[in-house]
Parts: sequence; C-alpha cells; structure tokens
Amino acid sequence: MSIQEQKEVRERYYNEAVRYMDNAKECLVKAKKEGKFYADRKYVKMACGTAYSGVLVALDGYLITKDVEVPKGKKRKSIEFYHNHLAQIDKKMLKTLNGVYEVLHLWGYYDGTNMVAVVKAGFDGAYTLIEKIKPRMEIS
Repeated sequence: MSIQEQKEVRERYYNEAVRYMDNAKECLVKAKKEGKFYADRKYVKMACGTAYSGVLVALDGYLITKDVEVPKGKKRKSIEFYHNHLAQIDKKMLKTLNGVYEVLHLWGYYDGTNMVAVVKAGFDGAYTLIEKIKPRMEIS
C-alpha cells in the first residue's frame, strides 16, 4: 500500500471513528451525570456501545494500513481477530484494547455501569486507540 493510500485510509477511518465518539458523547449528555454516577443506564449503554464501535472502526483502518486483510461487508469480526493481529503488531495497543473491551463493551454496554469514572476511563482508552490512526499533517 502506497503512502498516499495509507493517508487516505487513515483519514477516512479516523473521521468515521471520531464521528462515532461524538455520537457517544451526545448519549452521555442524555444520561445526565449526577455526581459520580449517571442517572440513566440506557443512555450509558448506548454511549459505550457506540464508542466501542468507533474503536473497532479505528482498528480496522489501522490494520488495513498494516496490510492486514480485514473482512468486508456485514461479516462480524470477533475480539480474537483484533487480539491476534495486534499481538503481532503492537502489544501496547493490545493492552489498551483489552481495557477498552472490558470497560466499554462488557461493563458499559452489557452491564450498563453508571459510574462516571469507569466510563471516562473507557472513553480515554478509546481516544488513545483512535489517535493511533490520526492522519499526520504534512509539512511543506
């Protein structure tokens, strides 16, 4: 893959992942923070699920730039797909993904945790992963 193609992939997937995160933040506003907790678990679950989906979009873009064949279409990829490939490419990203998976997908989306600090930690991890595909500014 040429450098120009990598740049285009990064830009497309980064923008889409950021769009997911913006939508997730809107859901958290609807969850109404009350001190250290959110009042409405439904919106927390929606926010965490949306943020986790944004992470997967970013990871797809990252793996594509590393010449990994990412299944296309509506084929569902398992967490093991990401684990296996990140384990070979970037172990630090893998550790971050493991945390994001637990916090956003399991605790946030499935369990509906309403603890602000837990959700914030998941979002911070999500942004860390998304930043890995952020297109770099070219200096001329």
